[in-house]
Amino acid sequence: MKQNYTVRHGALEGVEAFLAVARHRNFRRAAADLGVTPSAVSQAVRALEARMGTALFVRTTRSVGLTEPGQRFLDRAGPAFEELVAAGEAVRNVGQRPAGLLRLSVPRAVVPLILEPMIASFCRAYPEIELEIAASDEMVDLATGGFDAGIRLGQFIATDMVAVRLTPPFSFVVVGSPDYLERHGRPERVEDLRHHACLRLRRSNGAIAPWAFVDGNGAIEAMVSGPLIAHDYPTLLGAAMQGVGLAQTPRPVAERPIAEGKLEPVLDGVAATTPGVFLYHPGKRQVLPKLRAFIEHLKSAA
Repeated sequence: MKQNYTVRHGALEGVEAFLAVARHRNFRRAAADLGVTPSAVSQAVRALEARMGTALFVRTTRSVGLTEPGQRFLDRAGPAFEELVAAGEAVRNVGQRPAGLLRLSVPRAVVPLILEPMIASFCRAYPEIELEIAASDEMVDLATGGFDAGIRLGQFIATDMVAVRLTPPFSFVVVGSPDYLERHGRPERVEDLRHHACLRLRRSNGAIAPWAFVDGNGAIEAMVSGPLIAHDYPTLLGAAMQGVGLAQTPRPVAERPIAEGKLEPVLDGVAATTPGVFLYHPGKRQVLPKLRAFIEHLKSAA
């Protein structure tokens, strides 16, 4: 059943004054505790009683006591008010120092390249931050997904986001295993790829990404074909190392297997470049200390 809710303006007005008087059993000491005048406390309590429709205190010239409704209100309002104060303090602490849950949306390929080398040092430096890394190649909406920030290639970041550079620009490299290249030959031109097994990437929107190249000042998109479609670069790279076919990946992803001789680059002369990898966040309000600390730590570790 659908419920109707109404906002009760001033519902908490006078509650703190009531609790102070109930604690001290004295209006003057309650006023001193709150840093206001006794008359202000008295007026706040009277206004609260008027809203409640009943007396909360029994007042004499010598003492202040609780009525039965006052005691019932104290039993319920006291713990609830303490929770509200604690909640406010928790929010204030998170807003003033690096603390709390920091959620990041990150492509799988970025984790070993950028994050793994600095995760341990970051966690040691900021023990009050809980770092959660959601490794996925899907393009997510940060606000809807509950993320503080994301990491992506620069060309995939919306213009209304604040972007922080993490890497310099780099190229997309076509690689194949020595065994594959020995069996099938090395492509010398983009047109030669039609005779090769090309491993392809399916983007989060469902489209298969074309292979990108440059020819002079112009960009070329090649629609290739092959035996494997994957949703992330590490899978493509692993298949290429097994000799399944050629793969096109960001050069930093393939740098290590190239250095180890497990893969060889081809078509370097027409390799397309990307602006690089960026951390991005909405940035419409002040950046929370936990995210600022992470950004600074990333920069220092680069």
